[in-house]
Amino acid sequence: MATDRIGWGIIGCGVIGPWHAQAVEANEQAELIQVCDVVPERAKKLAEDNDCSYVTSVDELLANDDIQAVSICTPSGMHSDHAVAAAQAGKHILCEKPLDVTLEAIDAMIDAAADNNVKLAGVFQRRTYATSKKVRDAIRNGKLGKLILGDSYQKGFRSHEYYASGDWRATWALDGGGCMMNQGVHAIDMIVWLMGDVARVSAYCRRLARNIEVEDTVVANVEYVNGALGTWVSTTSVTPSQGMRFEIHGDRGSIVLAGNEITQWAIEGEEEVTGEEGEDKTSSDATALNVAGHIEHVRDLCEAIINDRDPAIPGAEARKAVEVIKAVYLSSRLGGQSVELPLSYEDDGPGIYPSQSWSEW
Repeated sequence: MATDRIGWGIIGCGVIGPWHAQAVEANEQAELIQVCDVVPERAKKLAEDNDCSYVTSVDELLANDDIQAVSICTPSGMHSDHAVAAAQAGKHILCEKPLDVTLEAIDAMIDAAADNNVKLAGVFQRRTYATSKKVRDAIRNGKLGKLILGDSYQKGFRSHEYYASGDWRATWALDGGGCMMNQGVHAIDMIVWLMGDVARVSAYCRRLARNIEVEDTVVANVEYVNGALGTWVSTTSVTPSQGMRFEIHGDRGSIVLAGNEITQWAIEGEEEVTGEEGEDKTSSDATALNVAGHIEHVRDLCEAIINDRDPAIPGAEARKAVEVIKAVYLSSRLGGQSVELPLSYEDDGPGIYPSQSWSEW
């Protein structure tokens, strides 16, 4: 390695891999050493675009002594296998969302990182936005008073062509679910980060518009541990896309966060203001990411490695969104019955109720 920066590798060079490459290159503390993909053409292109080497074997990348940290950008159901192998090779890990598609697989990742004394960080870039932090600080500092409602709306669009673009998409085995696990996991992580942990959920998952194995529309009612209630809506089937929206209400005020913009800030004793951090288009286009969030994730993991601290979103924290989504899926399988958290591995199955096939609608 030519410098004293943290050597970085990328496992998976598909849609999200190039964003991690940009994020690494934007950080003075990191240097992209090598990328890996089972499709040689993809690996070669990302390597050429970023002036680094490439391999087609994960084992070969993990054997590279110049690499201290890796980004895992493979299909969701493969994350745990690659993370465990990386941990055993002594590499720190930045893993795309969701950490994996089962709680058992995620726990294997967390345990492997702990056993091998490496950092495991999850990717939820919405947490890095200034507006998100402002809303969370207001809630945690009690500005809204007693929390009453915490609602999350993720109304997006994904085409038939999107689902056909990879044989792993919209499968229980590798995608872990549909609109809620793949796209909605960002919204679920955000609302739980804002409101606090979930006590129970009651939900319905459906295939209303797409001929896919997994759900394209979800409505869930939730009760948080703090006693507040909420509604979660997730879909990839509305036209045009409506984006993400979070509505937080307490007995002393209300805040609405739409995309990256605070559209309502009505708190007793404060002047009502709004603020904006930039346009968000990912609800209709999976490639329309703002790389700033990933840059922050890479920077954070670099500093966690250098200062021997936990990353901002350690494995146990990134696990929470998957657990509540699995509770949503279980409730739907049970016909909308209330499901208590935490879940056991026995409840860790796929989601949609067996009789609710797309062809029946």
